[in-house]
Amino acid sequence: MTTRMSVFGNPLLLGFDELEATLDRVAKMASDGYPPYNIEQIGEDRLRIVLAVAGFAPEHLAIEREGDQLTVAGRHPPEDTERQFLHRGIASRQFQRSFLLADGLLVDGASLDNGLLSIDLTRPPREEVVQTIKIDTVG
Repeated sequence: MTTRMSVFGNPLLLGFDELEATLDRVAKMASDGYPPYNIEQIGEDRLRIVLAVAGFAPEHLAIEREGDQLTVAGRHPPEDTERQFLHRGIASRQFQRSFLLADGLLVDGASLDNGLLSIDLTRPPREEVVQTIKIDTVG
């Protein structure tokens, strides 16, 4: 039996339990490799997620953001029963793929070109916050 050591078990990293649970959940979601995707840096503060969704029309794709989770789903319309396949090697399966977005990441838009669905994201500039903590005396 192997025990997984967690970097978040370090006593200097307090309060990261939820982040560790989220990372575990994302790793489980990523185990299915369909559809394949890339994440590209297209500028200093811009990212692009590109999914290979050949065979899907824009009306058969849905992109939703709920909180920090971006979900892309593809649903094929009912099949044409008149077609008779002698060999069927092109998959027509449905999919749902989720991405966990960092705080503050904005979804700019999406486009479909030659079977590639591109979703553009922007990371707004980070504001540094300096907090001075008052030290109380006891007694």
